[in-house]
Amino acid sequence: MSRRSRNKGKRGEREWASFLRSEGWTTAERGAQHRGGPDSPDGVCPELDGYHFEVKRTERFRLEDAMAQARADAGGKVPVVAHRKNNCEWVVVLRAEDFAEILRGVE
Repeated sequence: MSRRSRNKGKRGEREWASFLRSEGWTTAERGAQHRGGPDSPDGVCPELDGYHFEVKRTERFRLEDAMAQARADAGGKVPVVAHRKNNCEWVVVLRAEDFAEILRGVE
């Protein structure tokens, strides 16, 4: 991975944390994968502790690869992929069963 790609990924992680903070989750921050292991989340928010955030800031989003990585790294948490292309808004990808549980109010 090139330095430019890594930097864009870091910016994306900071942008995602900023988005969560703007929506009221004030403890959101960039993940500690640069300090932790490879399965550390890209975004950390103690207020949303049941979710594992994988952040993708890319023009060529590979859905299945991103979800596979999120599932593999999530442990017992709900894997969530947050994606944003240039000049577009954030999009969140969840497994259908996790989405249904959230809609039912079950965490």
